[in-house]
Amino acid sequence: MDRRSFLALLAIPAVAAAAGSLQGCSSEGGVTSGSSSGPSTTPPSTPSGAAGVARSAKPRAATSLTDAVAATTVVNDFGVDMYRVLKDPAHTKSPTIDQSAPQNLVFSPASIAIALAMTRTGARGTTATEMDAVLHVGDAAALPHAMNALSSAFDSRTKKAIAGSDSVDVTLNVANSLWGQQGLAFETAFLDVLATEYGAGLQLVDYKADPEGARKLINAWVNDATKQRIPELLPQGVITSEARLTLVNAIYMKAPWLYPFVPSRTTSAAFTTLRGSVVQAPFMQLSEELFYLKGAGWQSVELDYVGNELTMVLVLPDDGASLDSAVAVTAAPQDARPATRQVTLSMPKFDIETMAELSTLLGAMGMPTAFTDSADFSGMTTEEKLLIGAVIHQANITVDEAGTEAAAATAVVMRATSANLNEPVVLTLDRPFVFAIRDNPTGAVLFLGHIGDPTETRH
Repeated sequence: MDRRSFLALLAIPAVAAAAGSLQGCSSEGGVTSGSSSGPSTTPPSTPSGAAGVARSAKPRAATSLTDAVAATTVVNDFGVDMYRVLKDPAHTKSPTIDQSAPQNLVFSPASIAIALAMTRTGARGTTATEMDAVLHVGDAAALPHAMNALSSAFDSRTKKAIAGSDSVDVTLNVANSLWGQQGLAFETAFLDVLATEYGAGLQLVDYKADPEGARKLINAWVNDATKQRIPELLPQGVITSEARLTLVNAIYMKAPWLYPFVPSRTTSAAFTTLRGSVVQAPFMQLSEELFYLKGAGWQSVELDYVGNELTMVLVLPDDGASLDSAVAVTAAPQDARPATRQVTLSMPKFDIETMAELSTLLGAMGMPTAFTDSADFSGMTTEEKLLIGAVIHQANITVDEAGTEAAAATAVVMRATSANLNEPVVLTLDRPFVFAIRDNPTGAVLFLGHIGDPTETRH
């Protein structure tokens, strides 16, 4: 039986050397780069130490906002499914709190979906069919271009925006990169799609001779792409000498509130946690005209960031109702935003992190074949038989009076076989609630999670 190659999907994708339309690497490690067009998803810098870079000669495909509709459906529907399995504390951990039962959760549906979509490009047969079902893919052939359009839309959110009389920065970066075994031939068509629709070139590394060196290079790339918020996505032991390909996606966001909270109004107040205990947490206070909606068993309010293109959606289930009853609200299609109401909002500050290995969850959600000897990723390479060895995700988010900073990275690792509308609303988030960060023009959910205890932090 063939040994399996290892593939990791992170905030960066990487692929091994290929023939055909790829530009070649010299024996000294020099690179001839192909041209590119359209928004770039290249990270701020590429770590030194790679053997070279190979890239399809085809340019990045141009997109329009309407092309992103199918990708938004994938991200949001998949995100709700993933939330409902990830909220089980057995599947996640925090480095700073009780590892058996974290009460908070944050992850990026967009990061995981983009990483899996890149992997889906090389899947065939039952493996591809199962991945399509889990990702809610309607037209598999159109998926890469839809993801390209969504990533390009995200990239356009980075800009200088006006807040009152000041100019402030809004940052939303999506980065893809490929890391592949030097000397291993990958299918030209696979690499063409990664270049044209994901803007990803191929960093060449030697997993066979130096897997730890490759791991450090990938982690350094992710650390750079997430502004040092995720310094070590891949833990020791994940990258072995059987690794052949690592596909990574990283998302970084930093944005100030359109209506910032006044720090002097932040006071300590009681919060009833998921476990039923009561803790004292710092609560921020805001009274503004906000988008507000009340449904069956929940209330929601939307907090815009400067520029109005990114929004935090906060959903508070009625007392006694489950978080599951609230999560679908965050991913609902945005035909129109709710009406504005005068809202007096009280909510806790939070600073949380989640790390999870998703292989078992994804198998249980309906794509088990990709993780077995029966996996078919022949669209990537026919030189070795591949399966997914690990899918690793990490996300964190900091919310305070000024705004939000958040980051997420996903890695897939593959190896070789073997009320009255006129009355003001008073909304106090003093018990577990769901939050999401939504891109308004596309409706896609960038980050999703819940707060079960705001005093449990990542620091």
